[in-house]
Amino acid sequence: MGTNFASRILMIATCRYFIMAVFFLVLNQSVTAQVSFVSSLQGGSEQVPAACKPPKNRELFHDYIDRQQRSLLKTDGKNDNYFTPSSNDEISYLLTNALVNKIDGLQCSIESDSSISAQSKIRYLRGVENLLKFYTANVAAKKVNPVFLPDIINAYNHCIQLDKNGKSIEPALAKLPYDVVLSIAKADRATFEKNAGFRASQNLVILKYTQLHPEQTFLTLKDNPDISFADSLIRSVSRKYPKQLYDYAQANNKLGLVIRNIRDDVFISTVSRMARSKSGQQYFPFLDNIVNGKISIEQIDAIESDSVQYYKLLVKTQLDYVKRMLNKDTAFAYKDLTAKLEKKARDVFVNTINGLHNEDDAVRFRCIQPLSAEELYYLAVLTDGLIYTSSYTKGVYPLMMKKMNGRGDSLLMSLHFDHYRKFISQAAAYNTLGNFLSSFANDSDADDLMRAFVGRLEKSEGLEDGVDVADSYASIVETLRPRAAEMLKNVQANYDRCVSENNQRGIAIYNILNKLFLSADSTSKTDLTKELGIPPVYNVPFSSLPNANGDVVVQVFFYGDKDGQGIFSGFQNMFSSSNWKIDRSNPQWITIRSTNGKPVTIFANRPLPEETGQDDKAQKALVTYLEEKKLNPSVTIHRGHSYFANTTIDYMAPSSRIVFMGSCGGFHLIDAILKKSPDAHIIASKQIGKTAINKPFFSLLTEKLRAGNDIDWLSFWADFKSAANVEGFEDYIPPYKNLGAIFIKAYNKAMGDQENRAFTSNW
Repeated sequence: MGTNFASRILMIATCRYFIMAVFFLVLNQSVTAQVSFVSSLQGGSEQVPAACKPPKNRELFHDYIDRQQRSLLKTDGKNDNYFTPSSNDEISYLLTNALVNKIDGLQCSIESDSSISAQSKIRYLRGVENLLKFYTANVAAKKVNPVFLPDIINAYNHCIQLDKNGKSIEPALAKLPYDVVLSIAKADRATFEKNAGFRASQNLVILKYTQLHPEQTFLTLKDNPDISFADSLIRSVSRKYPKQLYDYAQANNKLGLVIRNIRDDVFISTVSRMARSKSGQQYFPFLDNIVNGKISIEQIDAIESDSVQYYKLLVKTQLDYVKRMLNKDTAFAYKDLTAKLEKKARDVFVNTINGLHNEDDAVRFRCIQPLSAEELYYLAVLTDGLIYTSSYTKGVYPLMMKKMNGRGDSLLMSLHFDHYRKFISQAAAYNTLGNFLSSFANDSDADDLMRAFVGRLEKSEGLEDGVDVADSYASIVETLRPRAAEMLKNVQANYDRCVSENNQRGIAIYNILNKLFLSADSTSKTDLTKELGIPPVYNVPFSSLPNANGDVVVQVFFYGDKDGQGIFSGFQNMFSSSNWKIDRSNPQWITIRSTNGKPVTIFANRPLPEETGQDDKAQKALVTYLEEKKLNPSVTIHRGHSYFANTTIDYMAPSSRIVFMGSCGGFHLIDAILKKSPDAHIIASKQIGKTAINKPFFSLLTEKLRAGNDIDWLSFWADFKSAANVEGFEDYIPPYKNLGAIFIKAYNKAMGDQENRAFTSNW
């Protein structure tokens, strides 16, 4: 069969102009002449030899195939006899040719082969029909790449030749890509059901799928635990996906039994032992050290109930794993260790000191006194977006520096610079970066650190490091202007480096950062919409906010804790004027409608008791109601603590254009919002949200909406500050200063355009 079509297709560009010259002429003649296989024979067409003419009792099966061909030709919605799953004309030409001429040739081959019995011919013809049905459905579902059609037809023909001679089809399929094997093995079981290789071909689908998607191996095996090579697949992916291994080893099903029966692999058997233990989740972060004999389960048991000692062990292990990573030795379950460390930092310490923000400092920060400088560092960086400003500036940061004898350079070295970009960004946000850098023994070391901070971002996984750099600049340019000037120079130098290396990701990252940094200077008049190709960041036109009915819909999320219930009462009192009318008839939410000006409707769920999950039920009910009535919210307001923020984001409408969190920000929160609503303007706070600030914001916003005004953030923020000029206002970030959010939008736009250009160029 030779090289498959999907790989050969990249060679098409070399004959681009020749193919295009004959494309429309040849294809049009071919398709127009061929109305159907049988009618072409009857009409004397030269396309199909007369020797291929079927008897009357088989004409119907050819008609079925013809119907599928015509159906596929119309999948683009045009009745033009062209199959165009690709925007590239050459590819569409080859696929149309395969659909029309190759299928006709296959029909002819089946009919003219005297070695195939009449009954088998019907079976193979029905197989062709079902092959096309399967292809159509799975291309639409994006489960089969359309470019494989010629290979699928060739493979099917090859399998017919093997089957009619009593040979197994499995060896032929074993060499082919997943999409082809799937189509042959799953399109029509009846075609090759009696073939000696039928069962093996079904298993080939599983094998090739897991090779293509190793992360889906355990999920696939869950539904197919009896395949002969199940244990081999488990062994092949267990070290790459240890958490999945752990989860499936716990299960009381066939796959769990298969995993637990693998006893000659110390890694798998260790994970299986953990999975069956009541404390397995506590052991799992230390998996690598347990497997390598550096720590025992018994040693973990000894400190597991002591939250401080357990946290200390997590930090010690984190530092061990980070040091190994510097030598390109990544420990098993490294990410799971960091996730557990983050959870303990949040639940045991940060939530405690945040919750005691009204208490005396001696009481508030008592729980963190036993921690070392390194342990305090992880408290800070792993709870970014959750730790209160006062928790950081009055408690964690000064105690960390005290325990490190005031030497920030020594601290970072002891940490192997783990999460250092997050720390610098956080220190900038809380105005401690200048103090931290001044603690270095040499100014040149501080300069080197800041150069590294903005350097080699193209090598970072994901966007978080780039967002940290972007976010930090807004604070640094206001408090450390010489540092900001150096950051700008370093960004421009990195841009030049990436250009010289032709690193497209780096070019995109540093071009965006350069434009963002320049825009932070109000005198530069940098137009980010023009420069970065993103929607406006300084304003939201009113015309973009009403739904199809001309109504601006605002959705407000309340939570049923004590604070939420108190805030809800004050919220309702904001709308006592003659401009608004409140409908309290629904037991799960209230509806507030404007009575003057533009139609604005505010839906707010009632903060019903969280203990019984009634607040969550109310939110879900409201979301369902809005979806069913097609009342798409364009404004989303979060009125709850930061630990409720993820729920708001999960439930918020993708139509949201303005999103006010009123609680702590952070990369993961912003990234999640933009994944839900890519063009959203986000307002968040680095500190705990304050009613004295949130209330004026909401009043100002709703009045501007009622008046039909565009939301111009520069003037809006000036009015907002006048109305809410209290301590903590500076922690609220307007959309045009939310450089992290703008960075994500611009990067996604830049890389999307780049991928489109690359696709067009390659094809």
